[in-house]
Amino acid sequence: QVQLVESGGGLVQAGSSLRLSCVVSGRTYSMSAMAWFRQAPGMEREFLAAIKWSTSLTYYGGSVKGRFTISRDVAKNTVLLQMNSLEPEDTAVYYCAAGTSWPKPTNYWGQGTQVTVSS
Repeated sequence: QVQLVESGGGLVQAGSSLRLSCVVSGRTYSMSAMAWFRQAPGMEREFLAAIKWSTSLTYYGGSVKGRFTISRDVAKNTVLLQMNSLEPEDTAVYYCAAGTSWPKPTNYWGQGTQVTVSS
């Protein structure tokens, strides 16, 4: 099993930046990629970005390309999501995921962290 724990969510104003973190533990050898998704109330879960653990190759969803940046810190077993120029439409629960599929690894999920952007 792989365990994922997100942190860094909160309430911010439009135009602000926020950085989410996801610490991965357990059988990390069983996953090759990690990703961030989000889900707003009444909406389907949306893919945001993914990163290959070994090479740091990245892939982005269209809605956040240019504003959000995914990265990883191998030494800390952490994947990060830097979010800039936040908009009220970015309000959602943000989930970290890990697995073997590319570019949307979904074998394992974190519990989610709430991000709320006020106008």
